[in-house]
Amino acid sequence: MPRKHRIEYCASMMCADYACLRDEVEALEKSDIDSFHIDIMDGRFVPNFAMSLNDMAYIASATKKPLDVHLMVEHPVNTVDLFLRKLRPGDTVYMHPEAEYHPSTTLQKIIDAGMVPGIAINPGTSVATVMEMLVIVKKVLVMAVNPGNAGQMFLPYVSKKVKRLLKLKEEYKFKIYWDGSCGMDKINTYAPQGVDGFILGTTILFGKGRPYGDILAELPR
Repeated sequence: MPRKHRIEYCASMMCADYACLRDEVEALEKSDIDSFHIDIMDGRFVPNFAMSLNDMAYIASATKKPLDVHLMVEHPVNTVDLFLRKLRPGDTVYMHPEAEYHPSTTLQKIIDAGMVPGIAINPGTSVATVMEMLVIVKKVLVMAVNPGNAGQMFLPYVSKKVKRLLKLKEEYKFKIYWDGSCGMDKINTYAPQGVDGFILGTTILFGKGRPYGDILAELPR
């Protein structure tokens, strides 16, 4: 599938240096990053705690770039309003269908708040189980690793899921984003096939001892 759009790159802020978060946000913004990816984890849906509501709110106040908020929490319908009140219209909120009894209710809250609705799907979740939600959402975040921790190994069987979604994206009008174990090999393989964006973490962006702008300048657009 030929690529029609500019590739988007999102900085996974759970991988940033929290000793100087303001400097990190400024450096990423100047480096031409497209958005800031915020991983919210509750220690229940995934076996880890990550970023907080206050972390997200600070980053929202410190940049004009869009935020992509990835809610890895149980029953997000109960807490999503807390996050929506701190965001700006046009920011993206991903929820996991696996975490909710009635995912469309949560998605409607996101839509009503003026945000971009998205779903994140785990490696073990089939496309067939989320087909109805593809009519509602604007973005699908494909987890290439089990969610909860940075630096995990890529699960090769996710490739088949990406190919199924690529066949559906034009019909249902959603974008596809890759999250987990994202290196240059994944970008070079899947961007030409039609994947719209990539979440950049420790594999390629953070902790490399190089300016973010230099790294991003080497990535295909």
